[in-house]
Amino acid sequence: MFPHSDACERNKGPILAVLRGAFADCTSILEIGSGTGQHAVHFALAMPHLAWQPTDRADAMPGLRKRVLHEGPKNLRAPVELDVTRPPWDVRRADGVFTANSLHIMSWREVEALFANLPTVLRPGSMLAIYGPFRYAGQYTSESNASFDEMLRARDAASGIRDFEAVDALARGIGFSLQADHRMPANNQTLVWKLPLSQSLA
Repeated sequence: MFPHSDACERNKGPILAVLRGAFADCTSILEIGSGTGQHAVHFALAMPHLAWQPTDRADAMPGLRKRVLHEGPKNLRAPVELDVTRPPWDVRRADGVFTANSLHIMSWREVEALFANLPTVLRPGSMLAIYGPFRYAGQYTSESNASFDEMLRARDAASGIRDFEAVDALARGIGFSLQADHRMPANNQTLVWKLPLSQSLA
């Protein structure tokens, strides 16, 4: 049996609809926090023009490796262990990054580290897509998100739903500009940013 997430099964279709456009001109995608691997397999199968690189922390690797080995297409690379706070990241340069339901699990220090290290692995013109719940102007988009945030913070005070403005500031700080904010099912968003082709990267 592979590790399984019901949420991944529910949201993979709507996310794919956004990523088909966001990653249309990309060739290689770095996924941060691949978890069960359900997204990685589904998106790699649906977008065979992309070399898809799944990653996660050490505790998620056994299940992730198993799913990729048994279900992954040829364009889905072997998973790589990655902790966003421990550079250098041992991954190839990419022209797209995807992460889902990760920012509210990470501490803010880890979120900052994620953005700080992106320039070392991205090419000019790269795309960044982030899926998950966000607050806007300090307000939740639903009562269920407010309850979810309360649960997250009770479990781990360093976690919690992030403010869109703070995340966008991190993205802009490394040269990204917001391209789209897609409203998704279950009170989530998919945010899409792009680096200019002239962007000077590390």
